[in-house]
Amino acid sequence: MQNIEQIYEEYFETVNKYLFCLTHDFYISEELTQETFYRAVNRINTYKGECKISVWLCQIAKNLWYDHCRKNKKVINENEKELFNSQTLNTLEEQVIENDEKMQLYKRIQKLDEKNREVVYLRITGDLSFKEIGIILNETENWARVRFYRGKNQLREMD
Repeated sequence: MQNIEQIYEEYFETVNKYLFCLTHDFYISEELTQETFYRAVNRINTYKGECKISVWLCQIAKNLWYDHCRKNKKVINENEKELFNSQTLNTLEEQVIENDEKMQLYKRIQKLDEKNREVVYLRITGDLSFKEIGIILNETENWARVRFYRGKNQLREMD
């Protein structure tokens, strides 16, 4: 198994983006990301290797988000999910065009129903398998595949 510094460096961005999409708040997502890794360090002995470490960390992060919402009596808005990983572009023009396209796509993704939206975000931004998505959302692999397929079809219909 990797040491905790390697795990932190490799998965910090993924966990932080996941939490940012849930919270839409930079500071809360940073705080919850730190707490996620703190809990992971304290509970590393409970990790059995049945899923990727990234899936395990996202499960911890999701539970922390739910705890945070309960403590603050905030209603969890499932419309808020992950952003795409951005690719480096060569010119400012390309960056502006890409950002505009992403904004349009995110706006359309926000119109998807709750579960389809969550699966689409996890698949696109988390680079997770359908099996891992199923584990995170406490569903089956096939359920995740169907939800992703439906989400893609809904996005196509919005064009």
